[in-house]
Parts: sequence; structure tokens; C-alpha cells
Amino acid sequence: MQAVLDINALDVRYGPVRAVRRIDLVVPKAGITALLGANGAGKTSTVMAIAGVVPSAAGRISIFGQDMTRAAPDAIVRAGLAISPEGRRIFASLTVEENLILAGSAAGNAETAAERRAALMQRFPILGERRRQLAGLLSGGEQQMLAVARALMSEPQLLLMDEPSLGLAPQMVDRIFGIIEELKAEGISILLVEQNATLALEVADHAVVLANGSVAASGAPSDLMGDDILKSAYLAA
Repeated sequence: MQAVLDINALDVRYGPVRAVRRIDLVVPKAGITALLGANGAGKTSTVMAIAGVVPSAAGRISIFGQDMTRAAPDAIVRAGLAISPEGRRIFASLTVEENLILAGSAAGNAETAAERRAALMQRFPILGERRRQLAGLLSGGEQQMLAVARALMSEPQLLLMDEPSLGLAPQMVDRIFGIIEELKAEGISILLVEQNATLALEVADHAVVLANGSVAASGAPSDLMGDDILKSAYLAA
């Protein structure tokens, strides 16, 4: 299996608090790996460490075969990784288009960035329709689409998606997960952090379950579906 992300014995600490405890994690090329667990299990801390936002206390993070353990976030983006963060974190006081313009600053030149914006507004027509609307006035589902589109502006090969279904209506959740499957079909590798284990296991090729900052189980989705370890990981929070 060719890995685009390979994590070995990762530790993340916030002062004396050890949020992630020596976890191993692999995301294969053009595959979806689900990272599951209850609130406080260490999922977001893991994602933030991969993206270079939170420093790792120990361990190694390899992205596309390069050691990126101590790399800055902008260097990690240039290496081919992008993140759609928990809570979306769009710039609410900017328009939809301005959010995408900011995200396209790493595109290399204005013409390339403009082409990417146009393509993404075709992919997400509602964003094109509301390009001049303040992003903070979008619905939750529309904001999630903007968060995904913003991440795709850098044309990543590896996409980290942190709780993409959080707070969305069922119809919009189905749309977002349809997009996730489309991205996989296009060859983008995805690390999917999701509290809705059932949905995540339906689209994932592999899954890792965290509990109290450690790996409690990992394996094929079919093996983990309904597994007692998965259930206890959620009940332990």
C-alpha cells in the first residue's frame, strides 16, 4: 500500500495534558481513512498536528514520503495537503468570493487562481450564485461547501476533513458525503474525522478508532461496524 500520510508514535500535548498518545496512522493514496471517536478522544488534535498548527511532542509525520513533523503550515500546504477544519472557520465578514481569493494566494499567479475559483463555483453552483454575499450569512451547509471549496483552491492531493457533517440537516449531510466520494474518485486521498461513525464507515476504506488519545481499534469498516470497541469508545467520553 502506497501511503500519502504516515504517522508513527505521534504525541500531542497541551502543557501537562497529553491529548494524543503514541498513535500510528496511515492514509493510502486515493483512499479514505476514517478517524473515529467521541469528543475529546484526540481526533482534532491529531489533525491539527498533521497540518502543522499544533506542534507534536513526539513521533514522526511523513507526508508524500517527506518528513514534515516540524514543518510550518504553509510548507505543508505547498507539499499538497489542505484542511477543511471543524466548525468550518470561514471568514464570515468577507464575501464568498473573497474567501476563495484568499485561499488561492498559494496558486502561483492570479490567472491560475481565477480559473480555480471559476471551476469551484461551477462545482458548487450555490457559491457562484452567492459569490458577493457575506459568508457569514450562508446557511450551515453552504458554509461547509465553502470550507471544502476553500481547501480545494490549493488543488491538494491529501485532504483533511474535520467533522464535515457537524450541525447539518440530513439532506445536506448526504450532499457533503456525496462530494467526499466524488473527491476520492478523482484521486484525492482523504483523512475523514467524523463523529457519525455509521456515515464515515460507509465511505471509508480503512478506519481508526481513538479513545482517550490512543488507538483503540483499526481495520476494515466492515469489521468495525457494530464492534464493541467502537461502541465503548463513544460511550467513554
